[in-house]
Amino acid sequence: MCIIFPNYTHNKEKQMRTNIAIDDKLMKAALKTSGLLTKKDVVEEALKLLVQVKKQSKLKKLRGKLKWEGNLDEMRTKK
Repeated sequence: MCIIFPNYTHNKEKQMRTNIAIDDKLMKAALKTSGLLTKKDVVEEALKLLVQVKKQSKLKKLRGKLKWEGNLDEMRTKK
């Protein structure tokens, strides 16, 4: 399956035209599983998820490497 994204935009974000080959079975499964209506929406949602997962992975690598100062109990009770 080839998907071509047009170069027009309905919002302020810049969009690029892209032509990609995607496994038909995978796309059908993604459409069915996600409930999304268009192939473009599936690809955009997948890209957003990929970015989110990679950012989370980078944050997890910082665990135990940052110095903490403060009193959590005090912070929780102060407003």
